[in-house]
Amino acid sequence: MAINLRTLIVAAVAIMGCGMCHAQQNLWQYSQVVSPELHDDGSVTFRLFAPEAESVDVVGDFLAKGCSEVAMQPIGNGVWEYRTEPLPSELYTYSFRIDDVRTIHDPSNVYVMRDVATLMNYFIVPGERGDLYSAQNVAHGTLSRVWCEVERGKSRRMAVYTPAGYEDGRGRYPVLYLLHGMGGDEEAWIATGRVVEIMDNLIAKGAAEPMIVVMTNGCTKHSSAPGFSHEGLWQPYMSGSMDGSFEASFPAIVKWVDKHYRTVARKSSRAIAGLSMGGFHSMQIAKEYPAMFDYVGLFSAAIFRGDDGVAMYDNLEAKLERQFAHPPKLYWIAIGSEDFLLEESVRYRELLDSCNYQYAYFESGDGHIWRNWRIYLSMFVPQLFKK
Repeated sequence: MAINLRTLIVAAVAIMGCGMCHAQQNLWQYSQVVSPELHDDGSVTFRLFAPEAESVDVVGDFLAKGCSEVAMQPIGNGVWEYRTEPLPSELYTYSFRIDDVRTIHDPSNVYVMRDVATLMNYFIVPGERGDLYSAQNVAHGTLSRVWCEVERGKSRRMAVYTPAGYEDGRGRYPVLYLLHGMGGDEEAWIATGRVVEIMDNLIAKGAAEPMIVVMTNGCTKHSSAPGFSHEGLWQPYMSGSMDGSFEASFPAIVKWVDKHYRTVARKSSRAIAGLSMGGFHSMQIAKEYPAMFDYVGLFSAAIFRGDDGVAMYDNLEAKLERQFAHPPKLYWIAIGSEDFLLEESVRYRELLDSCNYQYAYFESGDGHIWRNWRIYLSMFVPQLFKK
């Protein structure tokens, strides 16, 4: 039987039209559900269309200490709502829980970030820190994802920030190597740490020197963040590298960066910093290669975590003595007063004090959380490479 081409076209248009009508109905249906809605006083209203739900809670890091969730109230037409008290300027994350079982993301909010295997909606209350973590109308740097050969035939993915004007100039720049924590990857400081926005804004207002920022993949079990390599769409987990392999590969990383970017290839123009496991890596790398970094930042750092028999972690005191014989210009330690690693930080500072090694120390509130690490980064960077 012959098929009439005109009939096929009409049928196809009809099918697409039905699909488009359905999409338009959904958009129209949800157009009244604005979430989150930021108010002038800093308070925020969350809304969720969940007509079949018996209860809806919002879970978020904006809640008071000891409060893990708060109930939303039905306001009619299947919509649930909750309005916060005025919040300080900051970046906050949240999700919804329906009927005490199912946690979902806010379908009205397209802004989502990943921390290890957890996806979270986020919003930013403007002013002060919120403005620092937001894209402003300033000159912007460039973010690149690159592959670095750490040994023959083996590469790992990195993220590299170059400051505004790098592409159009010929000048050389100092470098900050910024390391993630356990379960993280080369995307962590970009998404949750807001490093690009922080660097753009600090540099634009003259609070920080223009610099390159290199964010490595510190998990040697994988070559990249999930989904960006031949390893495929593996699920993120609390992976880490505390066997000395990452530290051993670091001179190759620095050499590769110096070859492929216009860096100032000397100790006085290099910094290394990291959070948690990345702080552990930063401490180990800085003492293992004392001629490499003049600025060291330990953010909520794990310190005494090396396995026995790993040569990279042996003879800590002797290696610190060698490092501090020509001390870094800045050795900066920061941690929260409620951090589970605080006792390790205390023990490490007692060791440094016993040897009269000079360091700076900052203790914030809260615990082992990204809010602190964004603050530490924004405090550490302005201290680097001052002329």
